[in-house]
Amino acid sequence: MRLAVVGSTGLVGQEVLKVLEERQVEFDELFLVASEKSLGQKIKFKGKEYIIKSMEEVVSLAPDVAIFSAGGGTSLEWAPKFAAKGTIVIDNSSAWRMDPTKKLIVPEINGHVLTSEDLIIANPNCSTIQMVIALAPLHKRYKIKRIVVSTYQSVTGTGKDAVRQMMDEREGNSNGTKVYPHRIDMNALPHIDSFLDNGYTKEEMKMVNETHKILEDNTIGVTSTTVRIPTIGGHSEAVNVEFHTDFDLKDIRQILENAPGVIVQDDVKHNVYPMPINSQGKDEVFVGRIRRDESQPNTLNLWVVADNLRKGAATNAVQIAEFLMKKSLVS
Repeated sequence: MRLAVVGSTGLVGQEVLKVLEERQVEFDELFLVASEKSLGQKIKFKGKEYIIKSMEEVVSLAPDVAIFSAGGGTSLEWAPKFAAKGTIVIDNSSAWRMDPTKKLIVPEINGHVLTSEDLIIANPNCSTIQMVIALAPLHKRYKIKRIVVSTYQSVTGTGKDAVRQMMDEREGNSNGTKVYPHRIDMNALPHIDSFLDNGYTKEEMKMVNETHKILEDNTIGVTSTTVRIPTIGGHSEAVNVEFHTDFDLKDIRQILENAPGVIVQDDVKHNVYPMPINSQGKDEVFVGRIRRDESQPNTLNLWVVADNLRKGAATNAVQIAEFLMKKSLVS
């Protein structure tokens, strides 16, 4: 297999390379692509140096798979050009997620829908991925009626400059990089992405629309509030989920314990519950604080944590590539 990583110098691109090495993904050639200012730079991967190439050059080389982590505008322009050469593009941006002709994939949930005709495959939003990983097996058993989710999201979801802003503020540097409209260190911003006419942000509506598409059920009511907090480890979510029928709490725990990609951490007597600091560098989704909502029937509370750069982006993209190889959809 000939593999390209587009956006290889960014936070997600760098994580993609780590995941490829850790999971020992086999390929014959690797092409690294980044912005023009990075052309000619070298990146070391598995003991070998690779020179950053231009988009035009790598398109002409027609790799089998290209993992994109370079933003929506870049993807909209270049993904079709790669696809025209027969390259399967796995895209981490929001560019193709809600396109009805493109599939939005979390391999553990809906990888089976992929075919050899899917040349542009969308990777869901990081906050959506970790939530649906936990909820999909519960939906299959009890059928979800409504989801209320509040997120507490790491600055790494915004990128390198956001991490730099937080560290500048922490060190007292008032002249540093500014990505957010307000201070982020020692603060919480209920503002991720831009605001829409309905008062929600784009990030909040992503969670609504992507959940419907991945679970293939538009009848689920979803409402979301997304908040940026000064952490680096990962994203956390308080999820309140109402089912159509009553549930058995022991059964809920057993379903989650057996769900692929999920680790249950729920022993409150010993202060065991998921935390973003412990999720960093891990591929699993961690679930805890499992309890009934005593204010209304058929309703469950969960606390869901995952590393947003791993399962929320890089790992999920690499898993899609692995799935394609396993099903012989790519050489």
